Amino acid sequence: MSRVVLFVSVIALSISANVRAGEVIKKAVTGSPELKSINVITFAPEGVLLVGDGAGAQVVAIETGDTKSQATLKKPIANYEAKLAAPLGAQAKGITVIDMAVNPLSGVAYFAVRRQDDKSFAILTIAGDGEVGELELAKVEYAAVRLQAGDAKVTTVTDVAWADTQIVAAGRSNEEFASKIFSINAPLSHEEKSSSFSAETYHISHGRWETKAPMSVVIPLKENGKTYVVGAFSCTPVVKYPLDALQPGAEVKGMSMIELGSGNRPLDMFVYEKNGKPYVLASTFRFHHKRRPFGPSPYWTVKFEQGLLIGDEAVNEKAVRRLKGNAPATPRIEMVEAYHGVKLMDRLGKDRALVVRETKDGSVLESLALP
Repeated sequence: MSRVVLFVSVIALSISANVRAGEVIKKAVTGSPELKSINVITFAPEGVLLVGDGAGAQVVAIETGDTKSQATLKKPIANYEAKLAAPLGAQAKGITVIDMAVNPLSGVAYFAVRRQDDKSFAILTIAGDGEVGELELAKVEYAAVRLQAGDAKVTTVTDVAWADTQIVAAGRSNEEFASKIFSINAPLSHEEKSSSFSAETYHISHGRWETKAPMSVVIPLKENGKTYVVGAFSCTPVVKYPLDALQPGAEVKGMSMIELGSGNRPLDMFVYEKNGKPYVLASTFRFHHKRRPFGPSPYWTVKFEQGLLIGDEAVNEKAVRRLKGNAPATPRIEMVEAYHGVKLMDRLGKDRALVVRETKDGSVLESLALP
């Protein structure tokens, strides 16, 4: 069993480049990625898993070879952490599940897991039949891209997303303009370097521009032929930034389009279609839950029309708000009661999401219909 140990680099087994004509990776190497941490995971096309490694200041694209469609999860799995912990020789309380991503080609769920005792990392899988596997990292084909932020040091990668012809990552550095957006052109070549932009955001609930808080979650957006990255922040503005025609090192002001309410931290976000109309589903953690709950759980989910992200006029102070006082302010933004308690989620095909839900009896892995 191969695991990635925090702050210990692993020497690659092979440094010879593997050249291909793929959509995501052009030049890869074979060996063990030198991961120092795993902050976030997500999928690009062709079964390529993207790993955000803040401690290593890199995004690593790994060929999983998992490209054949499988049956998706039909029955909920109670206490799923115990199933993930068993192959690692641990108990459920002995691991932390950092992130989850569903491979859109196969429907298999991937989990970034850290053991509590030795702080080592593993990437485990759960297939539709409930079987647990592991993405062995001892010898994989991968391409690693360094995240550059000028003279600043990258400290955390908060999210990574595939945006048609590029990879977009959000993160934090150790300078005044700490919030960073990284852009990586695809197909990737191993040991390429990213472009980076400093992000300034108008936090509606705070009434001021801020430069330190990074985006918790990001999704790409195409609008009138231009590419934007849409991000959600704590307290909870949903903001878009233009990626086209930006110069590396630029300081970019975002356009705050939606305000979901103060006292929340976004967790996951993705686009889907329902009855021919595009929506965004966003899950959050309410850190003001005890003082002012939004539902029965501090984990709650909201659905909003993607059309609310279009345009550049009603922004910042005039952004669309979810609430007016304690009441809903618009029918275009809805709390989804069926998703109360959801801690992790990712899209599972056209009509469902795979979620980890917190219940009174522990965490459950299950699929839910998209609202």
